[in-house]
Amino acid sequence: MKLQHSLGGLENLGPVNLEKNVFVQEWEKRIFGIHTVMMAESAHLAEALPRYPVGELPTSFKETWTWASLRTGAEAMQPFEYFKYRYYEKWLMGISQYFVDKGYVDGEELKQLTMNYAVSPATALPVKPNPALKEQILDYLNRGDSGLRALPAPPRFAVGDEVVVADPLAADHTRLPGYLRNKVGVVTEVYPGAFEYFVSTGPDGLEGAMSVYCVRFEAEAIWGKDMCEPNTKIYADLFDVYIAGKSQDAGH
Repeated sequence: MKLQHSLGGLENLGPVNLEKNVFVQEWEKRIFGIHTVMMAESAHLAEALPRYPVGELPTSFKETWTWASLRTGAEAMQPFEYFKYRYYEKWLMGISQYFVDKGYVDGEELKQLTMNYAVSPATALPVKPNPALKEQILDYLNRGDSGLRALPAPPRFAVGDEVVVADPLAADHTRLPGYLRNKVGVVTEVYPGAFEYFVSTGPDGLEGAMSVYCVRFEAEAIWGKDMCEPNTKIYADLFDVYIAGKSQDAGH
């Protein structure tokens, strides 16, 4: 992952924020709500389990939007900018840029609306009731969606196999922690079925349904003996594409 998303083992990053409230400011609830609505009407739900009739929804939004989409927007931020803003501010930036990139709103129009509300924050927001969409949102919140798929091929690895983590190119987004790249671990579980991430990560290789493994690592082998408590283990769920092969085959 890029620097701001791969902080394990790095020093001198400053104090940890111990804020326990999910929402610190009222506006953050609205940003979470916008993201939830986008997920509830995402085009991928026509194929995800359980399947939803999203093609019949009275909405102009016809894109695929998942947690992966949200993360991609945040990870595209310049690292120094990323550290300047709070959690839901990053959500707001990612969602806003997505709507601009997809042509749902013009950048200048968004800027002007932002300025208007900054000057007159009490201005009422537009209200457009949409009962059918509301019903879909409630259904989605109750049932969710699943990336579980039929296994396209037998898993390459089994419990007990010592494996080496791959080091693929990372473009917009990756689910492989940077500190695990090229490290050796042991498969402790092979999850049944296959899982799909819903969006392609480009050169990273995460596309389509594939096996997922739980892999155990010795913390000392990742960060060094002086940086770890004795006998500390790290467990990571890794997609098949993130495992290069068995350690003996790779010469480890």
